[in-house]
Amino acid sequence: MSRTSRFRSAIVIVGLMFLTLLPMAGHAAPPDVESRARQLWQLLDYLAVDYGGAVHDGAVVSASEFAEMQEFTAAAQAQLAELPHVEATPAMQQQAAALRGAVADKAAATAVSAKARAMAHDVLQAYPFPMAPASVPDLQRGAALFQARCAACHGAQGGGDGPLAASLHPRPTALSQHERASQRSLFALQQIIGNGVESTAMPSFNALPEADRWALAFYVGTLPYTIADKVAGEKRWHDDPGARQTIASLQSLTQTSEQALAQRLGEADARALSAYLRAKPDALDTGAAGHTSVARTKLAQSVDAVRANDRSTANKLALSAYLDGFEPIEPMLAARDHALFEKIEAGMMA
Repeated sequence: MSRTSRFRSAIVIVGLMFLTLLPMAGHAAPPDVESRARQLWQLLDYLAVDYGGAVHDGAVVSASEFAEMQEFTAAAQAQLAELPHVEATPAMQQQAAALRGAVADKAAATAVSAKARAMAHDVLQAYPFPMAPASVPDLQRGAALFQARCAACHGAQGGGDGPLAASLHPRPTALSQHERASQRSLFALQQIIGNGVESTAMPSFNALPEADRWALAFYVGTLPYTIADKVAGEKRWHDDPGARQTIASLQSLTQTSEQALAQRLGEADARALSAYLRAKPDALDTGAAGHTSVARTKLAQSVDAVRANDRSTANKLALSAYLDGFEPIEPMLAARDHALFEKIEAGMMA
């Protein structure tokens, strides 16, 4: 057995031994924990983005959308109750109750969005799941899928004006509307495509291969942007090393909404870079730099989980840092700098 194979076996065995030392939950985790956590995350993201279309200045502006928001907060509480109990569960239960209360009280959209985003973050920390495609999506494939599967409702250009739109209640989302789209990440789009949206005509496309769902999500993510946006983004990407460091991997791109990016770069640059990279994801370095970025991110999240005394999550994130970040580049690194390879391997084990 090679040194790498021995290390891989050792880290997995240590991880399993570590898990056996953790306090046991009241019941074994069901096999679909990841899918349930994904759906809960999606509900919270949907609330964060769409609540503003239901309530404005404390008044209901759309009775149907407000009813939908109330239904979704109730569903979020129910789905949280179905997930295995972890250390963060009591806090998340409080978050879910507070979110439901805020919607019932017709709170400001900014307050509801902040509560939903905070809970979505904690769900991801408690039940980690992948948030990026395994390889660069094929946008031409995504465009073809959109015309075949989505245009009848959403319209050929994503304006929510397809031939079936008038007969649907609620009407299909205008995917090309920039204000709403700027709040939604590519991962959120992929989840909506995979799971559908309850109480709407949006079906689940989970039968599509995952690569197709990602291709469709990336294509939909380009619809709110103009050619001028993409040209400006390409110039900024090539001229500014800082911009390239802000979004260094596919994982970073898929998790970051334009709105979140604007907090770091400003609105104009965030719009331009989002337009360019969603249309040209192959501009990202998806080789070694992308994998090391994943490893660093997962390890930092693991440390945060340890500090929060959530050892189960910390263990999962540390294993993911190795398996998803470091392992894919092991052969290349060992060939180029074996001493560095051994040093990193020992550090990962530690």
